[in-house]
Amino acid sequence: MHHVTEASAHSAPERGNGAAKWAPVHCSKGVEGSGAGSVSRGSEDQQPAHPLRSFWRLAGGFWGRGEPLISWLFCAVLLLIVLLALAASYGMNVWYRVIFDALQSRESNTVLSLSLLYLPLLAGSVLVSVTQLRMRMSIQRRWRTWLNHRLLDRWLCDGRCYQLDLVGGPHSNPEGRIAEDARIATEAPVELAIGLTTAVLSAATFIVVLWTVGGAVTVEIAGAAVTVPGFLVVAAAVYAALASGTMFLIGRRLIVASERKSQAEAEYRYGLTRLREDAEGIALLEGEHEERRGAERSFRAVVGAWRDVCLQSMRTTVVSQTSGYTAPILPIILCAPKFLDGALTLGEVMQAASAFVLVQSALNWMVDNYPRLAEWVAAARRVAALDMSLAALARAQAERAGRIERGDHPHAALRLRDVSVLRADGVALVAGAELSIMPGEKLLLTGAAGTGKSTLVRALAGAWPWGRGRIEVRAGARLLVLSQRAYLPAGSLRRVVSYPDAADNRSAGEISAALQKVDLGHLAAHLDEDAPWDRILSGGEKQRLAFARVFLMRPDIVVLDEATAALDLPSQDRLMKRLMRELKDATVVSVGHRPELAAFHDRTVVLSSGVWGATLASDVRHRPEPGRVELLREPTRSAGDPCLWPPRRRAFEPVALQG
Repeated sequence: MHHVTEASAHSAPERGNGAAKWAPVHCSKGVEGSGAGSVSRGSEDQQPAHPLRSFWRLAGGFWGRGEPLISWLFCAVLLLIVLLALAASYGMNVWYRVIFDALQSRESNTVLSLSLLYLPLLAGSVLVSVTQLRMRMSIQRRWRTWLNHRLLDRWLCDGRCYQLDLVGGPHSNPEGRIAEDARIATEAPVELAIGLTTAVLSAATFIVVLWTVGGAVTVEIAGAAVTVPGFLVVAAAVYAALASGTMFLIGRRLIVASERKSQAEAEYRYGLTRLREDAEGIALLEGEHEERRGAERSFRAVVGAWRDVCLQSMRTTVVSQTSGYTAPILPIILCAPKFLDGALTLGEVMQAASAFVLVQSALNWMVDNYPRLAEWVAAARRVAALDMSLAALARAQAERAGRIERGDHPHAALRLRDVSVLRADGVALVAGAELSIMPGEKLLLTGAAGTGKSTLVRALAGAWPWGRGRIEVRAGARLLVLSQRAYLPAGSLRRVVSYPDAADNRSAGEISAALQKVDLGHLAAHLDEDAPWDRILSGGEKQRLAFARVFLMRPDIVVLDEATAALDLPSQDRLMKRLMRELKDATVVSVGHRPELAAFHDRTVVLSSGVWGATLASDVRHRPEPGRVELLREPTRSAGDPCLWPPRRRAFEPVALQG
């Protein structure tokens, strides 16, 4: 069974219009772990509790299952470049010693030749840096692409993008987590890994230089001579330990502050996006002042979080800047006694100073990169929270616990077997629905507002999973749902009309003919025009356009959820007559309140509110004989029946009524 759906008529209360827009996608089922964008059942079944472990389990698949050959090849090249950069840095360090020794001895020819030698050293260093940048960004781009495909595949699958907004959890603003946090979460680790590798190799290389050049120093403590071998190495290690310890002590709240700032920024960005999408309704209601108050309130949260990050960053900057200014001076001061005694030349002092800075920088790597590390941890946690929420939905779908089962039926177009529809919190909306709709039948579902008709439609389409029972659809049938508020994607009118199929699936002639059938022929000249059609077209025109999709796709089953509510009665009559004529063999299920709709259907089912949730109170089959109908009634509960949820239901009993 294949089905597609228009936008949901309602959205999650906290998310506005954005939650109502969803499109069918091809979910990775049975091919988990096979490549980019696949859904790994292993990660869904055993999700680590810690967010960072969860993130590495999610994103680390790129290195094992994503594109291992090319990715590891890039890493090998990047390691080679790091080694070349280290060699260039060592060459510069030696160059410092030689040129300062030449300056001290006033060897002009040597100074000139060394000055000329600096140019190829500089060119080589720049070339290595540029190549390293290219390889680093290539790995980051490929990793982010892989993770983006994976998150989209899991989010836009089986209605999870819609269901995620209806359940609680630490996953608000999934679009921001996918667009921004996934970028930071894949960029920062590569940068940090390169920096850490460079730091370790630099420390190992230049500690040898410091040990060799600085040598030992003898100091008197309480009248006793104490010799410290490799005193510059010891000084660099002690200095780095003090700086790193101070940074951890002062900046421990920076990670939490960064995460709160990211969340506040995402909420503010989403609020502004929602304002833009609903600008027409806001303008008509003159609600700009109230919306501004809401925007200002959201922005104050951003400013507050930003202020907290600023305070934490100021504290860490004090440590990093102090370290940065002290590191070049300290080795010169430490080497001064040996230089004045003649034990060190000027060149050796400068070489030791350069090596000390490099060693200190390597050992102090955490201090310099703590803000970036904090930003990465915050982003990784947000991505992991989204992934864990999606995994929880996937597990629930797989386990079917508290879920409506779906299957195929060999004969009926739609079959509801003891279907109860629940809210995500367990509150019953529809209880024990039993209904069979045969191919070609035209059924009208009606009832008072709030009885759960639209939610039952979502359950039919598979977008609403909470409940129990089983919904069966004829094998191989294509189901199309049209809601009261038709979804119009961004792009050309050709894409809007063809949606959810690809824009190039239909010829211009086919699309124009479909528009003519719904009295929108004047739009045929604008098929390739990119415009904000969602704002340009009126509510009635959007509903007409949704019917054009029906005539294009010609589905086997059409579900109309108040799909003509924005049309006047003559327009509704024309559309419904054309629908019944063009798709006379299709099964049509309409949800509506207008009594005029009954004329286009041969069966009417009434949904009625009850203590345990709404029930199918009557099923009226319209007979050719005037005044004759067949009513299916639910038997009343006896006083002795146990009060259980859901109530046990017996089959409807046909009772013939005469006008």
